[in-house]
Amino acid sequence: MTFRVMLRMEIKPETEAAFVEEWHRGTEAVTGHPANLGQWLSKDSGEAGTYWIVSDWLDEPRFRAFEESPAHLEHRAKLHPYRSGGSFHTMELVAHIPGRAAAADV
Repeated sequence: MTFRVMLRMEIKPETEAAFVEEWHRGTEAVTGHPANLGQWLSKDSGEAGTYWIVSDWLDEPRFRAFEESPAHLEHRAKLHPYRSGGSFHTMELVAHIPGRAAAADV
């Protein structure tokens, strides 16, 4: 079953553009890992300066191994200066039901 990680990041004022650029530069550290299924960066529409990083993994043990990898530790260290607060959440996906638009030829 897919293991999902959600990181809520509160970004310091005036550093959002630099944070997004740094996140993009470091995506290979995450998506290049053989257990990673993908990741997303979203900006909260109701809370200024808040971003959500979501990543999906084959399973929790392989995600936990990734957490200790040099590539991840380096990427995390580069994002840390932009962060003023946040939280970390993990979960196992129980079900996924694609919506009509997912199958549409848009």
